[in-house]
Amino acid sequence: MPDRPRIPHIPRQAARRRHRGQPRNPRRDSRADARYRNASFTATVRGRAAIALAAAVALGVIVGIALPRLSPAIGRLTGLYTAVGGAADALNALAVVDDPRPGSAYDRDAFGFRQTDDDGDGCDVREAVLARDLTDVTFTKPGGCQVKSGTLHDPYTGATIAFTRGAGTSAAVQIDHVVALENAWKSGASAWNTARRYQFGNDPLNLLAVDGPTNEEKGSASAAYWLPPDKAYRCAYVARQIGVKAKYALSVTGSEKRAMQGVLHACPGQDVPRS
Repeated sequence: MPDRPRIPHIPRQAARRRHRGQPRNPRRDSRADARYRNASFTATVRGRAAIALAAAVALGVIVGIALPRLSPAIGRLTGLYTAVGGAADALNALAVVDDPRPGSAYDRDAFGFRQTDDDGDGCDVREAVLARDLTDVTFTKPGGCQVKSGTLHDPYTGATIAFTRGAGTSAAVQIDHVVALENAWKSGASAWNTARRYQFGNDPLNLLAVDGPTNEEKGSASAAYWLPPDKAYRCAYVARQIGVKAKYALSVTGSEKRAMQGVLHACPGQDVPRS
């Protein structure tokens, strides 16, 4: 069988030109390639410039938000710590003590939490706060004061929690001292007598029924280090802390005061609660 004639390989572009009757022009091809490379380079540069610009804008926004909070001086210049209203006025009247030095070591038991029965109903303040803060409340017996069950619309997280009294379930809802007892101790309570400490430790103004794990997460932190996860409640939370500190003539630290002012800045006119 005779060999087939060998067909020479013709590049695709050249084949198109020959098919169209156009002779190959190396100089023209070179100029076309150069234009393509220039266009590609220009597009790359523009793309990178756009990315760099977007990154710079994002960085500027982050810095504009974060820097005033990280630097008290910048925060003051930008007005972050300006606030108006009853809570802000009460805060400004509090003493600022940046290096509190209690006269003795903190003792939680000195506040007598749940050791009083001011209304004489046979139940401690935990039961009173549960009955006040929960909805759909039932009691262990008719006419009694021990809460058996209820529903908590948790102010700290915004979650809805079903409360049932029991060894393994009661801790789901805890009673928080809005101004933590240890914070109060450092802010002036270490110098109080027993009666004053008991009053503070069981004052309903300073007590809220809240989500148990969130209360444990807060611990003894002041507003400088902890605020409720639900941002919608922060103004009311800080205002309550200020109201408690004003009632008992407790001090604040500089960082605590700035944190409170930063919160109140977003809610002008916020007043302190009375109960």
